[in-house]
Amino acid sequence: MADSELQLVERRIRSFPDFPTPGVLFRDISPVLKDPASFRAAIGLLARHLKATHGGRIDYIAGLDSRGFLFGPSLAQELGLGCVLIRKRGKLPGPTLWASYALEYGKAELEIQEDALEPGQRVVVVDDLLATGGTMHAACELLGRLQAEVLECVSLVELTSLKGREKLAPVPFFSLLQYE
Repeated sequence: MADSELQLVERRIRSFPDFPTPGVLFRDISPVLKDPASFRAAIGLLARHLKATHGGRIDYIAGLDSRGFLFGPSLAQELGLGCVLIRKRGKLPGPTLWASYALEYGKAELEIQEDALEPGQRVVVVDDLLATGGTMHAACELLGRLQAEVLECVSLVELTSLKGREKLAPVPFFSLLQYE
């Protein structure tokens, strides 16, 4: 069953050469979201991985701005958990913590509300895609500053040639689909 579900998800990933810039092969997850069966399969596969790996030890799922918001709440619901949001800086009310990270063309900043988690709570970070690892690394830094324990980071797609997984170490990382 898991192989057929993974194939269903994989068939929905589209590739666009030279987008957004020449030389980049963009992996588009939009068709996964459009198709209820493939979206359900993606959430189910991620949930089964997390149950098998962590059992009932997860307290929250943390969804990353913005496409992690598409997977985070559904994954949390499937696991019977709450979901916390890690957003681009300036988008959350109240006291927040923030972290900067490098992009190819500059820098970006993420933030989380200071009261989003209690010290010692166990979290899994989710996003749609792992490329260089900058966003997930910044999210792990923020969660560490809240004294949360990051159990794992997960994504639908991983671009292995960009070595983002290495930037996350020692936090474990899991992806459903890997592309060069």
